Amino acid sequence: MKNNLRKNNAREKKTSKKIGILQCDDILEQFQPEFGTYPSMLIDLFQSIRPHYQFSIYDVRENQYPSHYKDCDAYITTGSRHGVNDDLPWLDPFFEFIQTLHHHQHPCIGICFGHQAIAKALGGVVSLADQGWGVGLSENLPAEASTAELSWMQPPCNPLKIIVSHKEQVTTLPKQAKLLYQSHFCPNYMFLVDNHFLSVRGHPEFSKAYSKTLMHYRRDLIPADVIERGIESLENKADDIHLAEWIVRFIESR
Repeated sequence: MKNNLRKNNAREKKTSKKIGILQCDDILEQFQPEFGTYPSMLIDLFQSIRPHYQFSIYDVRENQYPSHYKDCDAYITTGSRHGVNDDLPWLDPFFEFIQTLHHHQHPCIGICFGHQAIAKALGGVVSLADQGWGVGLSENLPAEASTAELSWMQPPCNPLKIIVSHKEQVTTLPKQAKLLYQSHFCPNYMFLVDNHFLSVRGHPEFSKAYSKTLMHYRRDLIPADVIERGIESLENKADDIHLAEWIVRFIESR
């Protein structure tokens, strides 16, 4: 009995990580009663598979950062309605923090806007895509570079279906990046930098209901046919939990 208790305590300690959420935006207030906030979406997703994970939230828009990068075992970004090329005073300090994490090879997960921020901070290029808006459930295939040797990406997933909401794309990867997933619509969908940065275009934390609500809200911005295809795509099964499990194993592989 005592041996089992020790094993359980050891397993709990191993899977207990402190994750810093770098908040780059939030859900519009009128939708928060139903869907929560961007940080709460991430917390709910990851605690559904790692209940012992702890989280600290840093609103980078308000220049909130940890006192030391080692304060958290890993960091993860939220999405944002903003673009990484916007003229906003909080973006340069955000890029500098990403560069600090990269210099120290400290784990960071880029989600959507963070995917773009990692790329730009490390010398890549982000721009408005000729393809236009990407909404709904995206379908992506493994890149030519094999992912079989990455133990944290097991079991494999082909295709990988994740909710997206974006009009910009990473058009040029950083030199040190390894492409993991891509599609004709989004050639640089998911990439890895060494073994400490993982960056993905999609939103594993978004529910289908929130995705649909956001599409309806943006009807003045997004062509009607794009929205209709996006809503129709939500009838398919999403791989959000599969991707979340990859992410936690990536963090724990460090």
